[in-house]
Amino acid sequence: MITVAVVDDDRMLLDGLRAWLDGTPGVILAATARTVDGLLGNAAAVPYDVVLLDLVLADGSRPPENIRRLRAAGPRVLVISTVADRRRIVAAVSAGADGYLTKDHDLPALVRAVREVAGGGTAHSAELAFAWAHDDGAERPRLSPKEREVLLEYASGLTLKATARRAGISPHTAKYYLDRVKEKYQEAGRPAYTKTDLAARVREDGWAED
Repeated sequence: MITVAVVDDDRMLLDGLRAWLDGTPGVILAATARTVDGLLGNAAAVPYDVVLLDLVLADGSRPPENIRRLRAAGPRVLVISTVADRRRIVAAVSAGADGYLTKDHDLPALVRAVREVAGGGTAHSAELAFAWAHDDGAERPRLSPKEREVLLEYASGLTLKATARRAGISPHTAKYYLDRVKEKYQEAGRPAYTKTDLAARVREDGWAED
């Protein structure tokens, strides 16, 4: 059973979620609150698998800080919002959010996202993919088309030789592109030393969904 909590200051939405999730197999809405303080209280940790967090709360709290506080308390965080601003989406994921959905998604999409996040994955959405694809922040390295092609092929599990063959280049050239990719991630403060690291960066930056 996945235990879910919701932090949102919209009473109609809270009532709606309570009604919508009632009876949903494998998911239980265990708590609701209007602020992160209200959910966390004095507890050092909270017994929820996933927290649905409204991006902008009426108490004036900063979204990245709310996300970091919730993640530090234990739960994974799925941001839900009326806002589809790409910079806010990128900032939310950079702060530790495990997914981002706008509130115009239907209940089945929300439940799928909750299950994905509870299972340790990232809840990808069209909004998140678009935000990552157009992100120009310093933490996302600017890769050339060929660097990105080699990265995606290699991170998907192919060997260096197979990656080179798929990209129509020599293994030596493929290694050069991979070394450049690693250097750019290092410069961005997000080291990627191994194939596993590179695969993680691909997932984090939403390129696997493009």
